[in-house]
Amino acid sequence: MNKGWTIPYSRPEISEELLQAGYGPLLAAVLTLRGVKTAQDARRLLDGGADCLHDPLLMGGMAVARERVMQAIRLRERVAVYGDYDVDGITATCIVTDYLRRQGLSCIPYIPDRSEEGYGLNRSALETLRDEGVNLVITVDCGITAVEETEYARSLGIDVIITDHHECKNSSLPDAVAVIDCKMEGDPYPNPCLAGVGVALKLVSACDGDGAAMLERYADLVAVGTVADVMPLVDENRYLVRQGIRKLKDDPLPGFSAMLREAGVDAAHLTASAISFSLAPRLNAAGRLGQAVKAAELLMCTDEAEAASLAAELCELNRQRQSIETEIWQEAQALLAGQKPDGPIVLASDRWHQGVIGIAASRLAEQYCVPAIMICMMGDQGKGSCRSCGGFNLYDALSACSDHLLGFGGHALAAGLTIAPDKIDAFRAALREYYRKNAPERQPEVRCDLLIRDPSVLSIENIRELDLLEPYGNGNQKPVFILSDVELESVSNVAGGRHMRVRVRAGRSRFEGIFFSHSSESLGLSEGDRADLAFTPQINDYRGHVSVQLVLCAARRHSADELCELIVRRDEACLWGAADYCPERADFVRLWRSDCGSRPLPLELDELLAFCPSGMAPESFCICLSAFLESGLLESGDGTLYGARRAQIDGKADLEATEIMRRLRQLQL
Repeated sequence: MNKGWTIPYSRPEISEELLQAGYGPLLAAVLTLRGVKTAQDARRLLDGGADCLHDPLLMGGMAVARERVMQAIRLRERVAVYGDYDVDGITATCIVTDYLRRQGLSCIPYIPDRSEEGYGLNRSALETLRDEGVNLVITVDCGITAVEETEYARSLGIDVIITDHHECKNSSLPDAVAVIDCKMEGDPYPNPCLAGVGVALKLVSACDGDGAAMLERYADLVAVGTVADVMPLVDENRYLVRQGIRKLKDDPLPGFSAMLREAGVDAAHLTASAISFSLAPRLNAAGRLGQAVKAAELLMCTDEAEAASLAAELCELNRQRQSIETEIWQEAQALLAGQKPDGPIVLASDRWHQGVIGIAASRLAEQYCVPAIMICMMGDQGKGSCRSCGGFNLYDALSACSDHLLGFGGHALAAGLTIAPDKIDAFRAALREYYRKNAPERQPEVRCDLLIRDPSVLSIENIRELDLLEPYGNGNQKPVFILSDVELESVSNVAGGRHMRVRVRAGRSRFEGIFFSHSSESLGLSEGDRADLAFTPQINDYRGHVSVQLVLCAARRHSADELCELIVRRDEACLWGAADYCPERADFVRLWRSDCGSRPLPLELDELLAFCPSGMAPESFCICLSAFLESGLLESGDGTLYGARRAQIDGKADLEATEIMRRLRQLQL
């Protein structure tokens, strides 16, 4: 049986209050599914304004940090902003650097070379900054584990302010002037899921005293960093990203404007998804290939011609990154030798580029549905990028296996590590054992939010209303709907066979659909097939013709297994999804006149469905059998259909009077 899809066959709960407040049935259903059942909660989610923002001084260490920054401004000290080389770190670096320069300070943005220096503070960099006259170093998106480096900075006469958002252990915090990290245990700040760039915004807001003005100035940087770092897009983060997308549309920095042109993205239709797939990879490519400073220069430059030139360079770096990624991916596949791993993947090589292995780890984790760790060996140590899958907490796992590591840090879903070559085998074994004891529950291949029984609900008006849920992202995913058992009127491959286009008939409705990066051959679909389609709907406006388009995320030939199993088990909740298969009298007569039930029915579903008459839907077949069993026409020792056989009864059975048929008839109304 295909266990890969989770389809909600029960009647969806829809808040009556949301409907009365004027929300359409589709949006109201999605909101209710997400626990939003009152009009007040819906307005806060969809229209939440500045009241979603929290006071930066609620964050531990912020008041002390503000005083030290204000001292630097008064004394005209030379300050360095020390960032990470990913998008979050780059955007955070730009915010704090720009703010301090606007206060008249000489401020040096310092982003370490990923390959040569690695992640976070390092002694050599601190010595360089000391030689340049730096009195204060402010870290952004890094530093929470830099205990020894912070102590060394003090010995050089440099004060350090740590701002970070990574996981930390309060017992081993750096002894800095101030430590700001919303992930610290017991920190009173209401939002523990700020990105590093969000923490940076809070720092400059606390220093300036006008958070609204700071957000207006830096919203685009905050949005790009937050989306790129896959932070939950709810509450405060959602508001920050919404404001940032608005600024990217209306008044973007010259660097962002140039990047959008290079990426071919229409700013007027910019979404969080476009940031993830268009802007973020180009900025990340610079950091991955050791040129993060170039990305920072792009975002801080004010000359449009210079921005255009830098944006073109970043796009070229991204193409180089893609080529390197392909080579690493192919080598990783060769190391796996066609074996499908049942535990964490831990691979190492001295030929890999340290800046690109994280992407390969993500692809491996996604393909095999297990955590993946790719280690780049460099002499006497290896640098690893770790990616999770299925909710497995990588940070906890690395903590449990830390005896085998030189160091580690990161989040539950993504982390980095340093390891000695002779410890890799022991680490692999320890991680595998930890995973065996803490493996997450296997997730379905496709999880659908809502079964669409009435295709007319997929109207242009209702789909447009779903745009109120933007920006989509972590914690606020696009809803996935399913049309089950629909006819494929046409199936064709487009763009040289890279994508598949379909035309679908569902009841009296017809829809066009597109499935990117899939072909009809790979899915085994052809014209005339009955299919199940999982999708997100969107409005397609082509030359003035406006229609609803289904953007498919999964497709298969119609499978009756899941629903039939529920019917056979007499799961009453599934009857809402089964109502369209309610049999008529002719179906009952046809089945009874067959030899079905003259011998005990099979004990397995696939064998049972083999008795389904040609032309009858398997779901209708199972409903008929269930009605026979309930009416006494079939009998079973344990009360189930499996193993049931025909019974001897006097008179006629009233099948329409059975509970299953009465329920189904009501649901058809």
